[in-house]
Amino acid sequence: MEGVTNAGPGRPRLTARRRPGGTARAEILDAAAELFTTRGFAATSTRHIAEAVGMRQASLYNHFATKDDILVALLADTVTPALDFAENLRPLGTSPEVKLYALSYIDAAQLITGRWNLGVLYLLPELRSDRFMSFRADRDRLREQYRALAQAVLDAIDDPASTHLAELPFRLVESVISARADALEGTPIPNAAVIAGSALHILGWRQDLDPIHTEAAELIANAETPKLSGAASAPDNFDAMRT
Repeated sequence: MEGVTNAGPGRPRLTARRRPGGTARAEILDAAAELFTTRGFAATSTRHIAEAVGMRQASLYNHFATKDDILVALLADTVTPALDFAENLRPLGTSPEVKLYALSYIDAAQLITGRWNLGVLYLLPELRSDRFMSFRADRDRLREQYRALAQAVLDAIDDPASTHLAELPFRLVESVISARADALEGTPIPNAAVIAGSALHILGWRQDLDPIHTEAAELIANAETPKLSGAASAPDNFDAMRT
């Protein structure tokens, strides 16, 4: 039938694939990400998402039972890669400043280079419900990973006046979310390496960042975190985003 393609299990699609991703699920997530961040979560229905993908609404339910389930998946993708990376860093003997730099870089790169600025969804009132408890718990765990690394850096600096700063690197990294939103007005976005270096500077670290950057690049190149995006994980991109 003209204009209809086979999407695998379920009913045929209305159109050929029109979005990034090799699966219908990936296309649904991409369409939902665009609509949630531009149209608004409350104003977007599963019908809108299905139409943006080019599939029947009933076919969408083969992949996600509700709109909330789609949002849960999108939010998880903003936190899980950095959290997995941070937890993989814990047993390593690398210095805390290198670990904090690497984590800040990975996290900032994901937030900066993602196709859609999903971080803006963190402020949705819907996220206060029990349905999103797992996301809130994962984000809290990531915040604690930052805080522990930052405190270790502060302990190494041994400046009593700076001990209240441990929460700042996490907040600094997430500031790229609003920076991306402002960039729509022409404001440039700091690159991930600038954010990573600033995460150390905000704690009072004043030593040369070049060796820190080099060691962090090795950590990232050897990372065993499968969900790290290419922009965040490739050593060439790591150095390119420093300039």
